[in-house]
Amino acid sequence: MKKSMNAIGMMDSGIGGLTVLKAVKALLSKESIVFVGDNARNPYGPRRPEEVVQFARQIAHFLIEKYDIKVFVIACNTATACALPVLQKELNIPVIGVIDSGAKAAVKTSQTGRIGLIATEGTVKSAKYQDEIHSLKPGAKVFAQAEPDFVQLVEKNTYQTTAAEEEVAEHLQDFGADKIDTLILGCTHFPLLTKSIQKAVGSGVKLVDAGAATAVDLAKSLKSMDLLDTESAAAASYELYTTGPVDAFEVIATDWLGQGDWHFAHLPVEELEQK
Repeated sequence: MKKSMNAIGMMDSGIGGLTVLKAVKALLSKESIVFVGDNARNPYGPRRPEEVVQFARQIAHFLIEKYDIKVFVIACNTATACALPVLQKELNIPVIGVIDSGAKAAVKTSQTGRIGLIATEGTVKSAKYQDEIHSLKPGAKVFAQAEPDFVQLVEKNTYQTTAAEEEVAEHLQDFGADKIDTLILGCTHFPLLTKSIQKAVGSGVKLVDAGAATAVDLAKSLKSMDLLDTESAAAASYELYTTGPVDAFEVIATDWLGQGDWHFAHLPVEELEQK
């Protein structure tokens, strides 16, 4: 049975999209949110673009059919790079991704035009960030680096360890020679590693959280389309699904989001594959 919640629908390849959910909740406290983390099929970065499009399409149809969502937020950079234009054409609701928002925020932040990007292989290879930044600031220099291992630090809940901090420092040391002044966290998992990333690149480099920038743009879009929820904040609900183990997902989610009225549930991949 369809639950008409007038909700915001969100998806990610796993845990990372919760950083976007947190930012959206802070800005739009009256909005109900339904989130799907596709942990069982994570990571998306090494997958073929056609496969990522299919996964995003399946999740979108699940959310539309079950919750009658009013907007679909692709809170995953790889899925945005692969599936955003396709789903914008296919779905009859607004579809918003994270790349345009992150690129705009980076260009606005950078003083020198030397911008670093860390993301998954799929996002880096798509060149979506690079193209968008160059269209906004033709003279900009973009130094892109794929960091798939960072995703696994978060998914395996080891991102707060000393070993994780050391690994991040080792991976990002080359950015010093690039003399960047801005670094885009081009994967929604990466804000959970903010402390380690900032320490690795130095306090002189400003970090751009593409997910947080997306939350701001989402709020503006909902207002312009007259889709903002006007009910009281007490009426907002938060349904969080994972295609992987619920216990592990819940531990990381509550650590990042804090205690709250979160409702966690398992969503079998087999159910999505029927969409």
